[in-house]
Amino acid sequence: MADIIALLPDHVANQIAAGEVIQRPSSAVKELIENAVDAGATEIQLIVKDAGKTLIQVIDNGKGMSPTDLRMAFERHATSKIRLAEDLFQLDTKGFRGEALASIAAVAHVEAHSRPKDAEVASSIQIEGTTVVSQEVSVAPKGTSIAIKNLFFNIPARRNFLKTDAVELRHIIDEFQRVALAHPDLAFSLLHNGSELFDLPKANLKRRLSQVMGGKFEEKIVAIEEETPLVQIKGYLVKPNFAKKSRGQQFFFVNQRFIKSPFLHHALCAAFEGLLKDGYQPGYFIFLQVSPEHIDINIHPTKTEIKFEDEQSLYAILKSAVKHSLGMFQVTPALDFDRDPTMDPSYSTTQSSPKMPSIEVDASFNPFQDKKERPTKQTGQWDSLYAGLQSESVASPSLGMDVPQESSKVFQLFQKYIVSSLRSGLLVIDQQRAHQRVLYEQFLNHLTGQPSPRQQLLFPLHKELAPHERVLLESHQDTIAALGFEIEWEDSQLTIKGIPAICSESQIDEVLEALLSMEEQAIESYSPSDLMAKIMAKTLSIKSGKILEHQEQDRLINDLFACKETQVSPFNRQIFVTLEKDELEKKLN
Repeated sequence: MADIIALLPDHVANQIAAGEVIQRPSSAVKELIENAVDAGATEIQLIVKDAGKTLIQVIDNGKGMSPTDLRMAFERHATSKIRLAEDLFQLDTKGFRGEALASIAAVAHVEAHSRPKDAEVASSIQIEGTTVVSQEVSVAPKGTSIAIKNLFFNIPARRNFLKTDAVELRHIIDEFQRVALAHPDLAFSLLHNGSELFDLPKANLKRRLSQVMGGKFEEKIVAIEEETPLVQIKGYLVKPNFAKKSRGQQFFFVNQRFIKSPFLHHALCAAFEGLLKDGYQPGYFIFLQVSPEHIDINIHPTKTEIKFEDEQSLYAILKSAVKHSLGMFQVTPALDFDRDPTMDPSYSTTQSSPKMPSIEVDASFNPFQDKKERPTKQTGQWDSLYAGLQSESVASPSLGMDVPQESSKVFQLFQKYIVSSLRSGLLVIDQQRAHQRVLYEQFLNHLTGQPSPRQQLLFPLHKELAPHERVLLESHQDTIAALGFEIEWEDSQLTIKGIPAICSESQIDEVLEALLSMEEQAIESYSPSDLMAKIMAKTLSIKSGKILEHQEQDRLINDLFACKETQVSPFNRQIFVTLEKDELEKKLN
C-alpha cells in the first residue's frame, strides 16, 4: 500500500493558518495595531482604503526591528514573546503565537519598513503570498510601518465573501476602538480614504471614553472600582437612563486585552436587573486585572476568549461591585418607590395619645318604613365611593376586550387583536404584525421610486453621535433620505430637519437608535435597504396595548388586505387566524 500522508507545503499551511487568524480586513487591523502596542509605541496611526480591501497600513514609533528581525517576523511560529511553554502563563503582551504576520503575508502583498532607535538607516521588505520579493536598506523614521495591499488577492472565494465597505469598515472601527480604549495612555488616529475618522490624543480613561463614544459621554457614566486578592476591577457603567437597545457599549478587558464573555455579561445583567426597560441593554466598560497564572488566553485563535480558574468567585465579585457602584451613585431606585407620602403619620400624631372614636346613632331610623318615606341624611363624601357602580354593573363581562357598538362588525380584543365577523366565522388579526406589514410595503415603495411624504421640523433637532455611528448613517444616507429623513452633518453633530410623515417627533430617538443598531439585526438574506425598511416598520408600528378607535380598526384591516402579502409580517410571523363556525360550535357543545 502506498503512503498517503505527507507534510503540507509551507504556503498551503500558511493559507490555512490565515483562514483561522485573518478572517476579514479587521482581523489584520487587530494584529497590526496590537503588534505596535507590544513594540512600545506611544503614537499609532491606522490608514485604510476601501475598508481595508485595497490598503491597511499601521505606522508606529515603537522600538523597531533589525533587518534580521524584520525578515524573521514573517516566518511561522516566530515570536519574541515566549521561549518556554511556561511563558504562556506569564503573558502580559497582546500577541505571542507568531502566526499573524506570516498569515497576513500568505494572502496579501506586504511592504514593511522598520528602524530601531539606535540605527542610522531602516530596512524594508516586500512579500507577495509568502514569497519574499526583496529586502533592502531604506530611509524611514524610527519605528515600524507595515502596509497590506490587495488582501486575499490569491483567495478569490474569501474576497468574494467580504461584505460591503460600510460593513467591513464598521468591523475595522470596532477593532480600533477596542485597542484605543484598552490603552488611553497612547495616541491613536484612523484615516479612511483620506478622511480622518478618529484623532485620539493620550488621555485618562474617562476622557478616552468621550473621545471614542462621542458626545457628552462623561455625564452618562458612573465609576466602578473594587480590589480583591483574586481580581482588581476598574471602569465605568452607563447609567440605566442612558441605556440603549444595541450592544455597542459593552466592553470587557482582562489585563488590557478585549475579551468576550457571556458568563461575565450575565453577571452585569443580573446586577442591572430591575433598572432597565424591556429590550434595553446594560452599558459597561470593565477592566479586570487578574494574575496571569489564573487565566488561560490560549484557547482561541483570535484570543478574544479567556478561561478563568475561578469563574464562580469572579462572577459574585463582579456582580457585587456593580451593585455597589450603582447604589453609591444613587442610580438604583428606592425600595418604597410606590409609597404615598400623604399616608405618613404627622409628627404631632405620633406624639399624641389615642382618643376614643365617637359614634352617632340615627334614632329616627325605622327599617319597616317605606324607602321613599325615609328621611334623607347628608352623607358627606361617602356617596362618591359608589360613583359609577351602576354603569359598571351593567357593563359587559370583563373579557379583556372593547365591546363594539351593535352596528359595528369589528372590535378590539385584549387591546392586541382586531376581531371581524366573516360569513363562515371570525377573523382575528394581530394589530402590531398587521401594521408592520402595511408600513413595510409602504417603505419598500418609497425605496423603489415613490418619494416618501416628509414633514419639516419647525425646530431642527441636533444629535451628538460617535464617529462610528456617523460612518454607519453616512453609508446609508441615500436610503435614509428615501425613507423621508432630511439630515445634515457638522463634524460629529447630526442635524435632523425633516422626518417621515408617519413618524412623530417623540419617536425620532427610538427610530435613530434602531437604525444605529441595524447591523446587530442584520441577516444574510437582507439587503441594507430591505433591513432598514423592516426596522422602520417595526419601530413605528402600532404596539400591543394601544386602544384603537373603530375607524382605525377598519382602516388597518383595509390596508392589510391591500398589501401584496397578507399572511405573514416582515419578520415571517403569522398575522391572522380564522375561527370557522364549525370550530366554535364544537367548543360550545
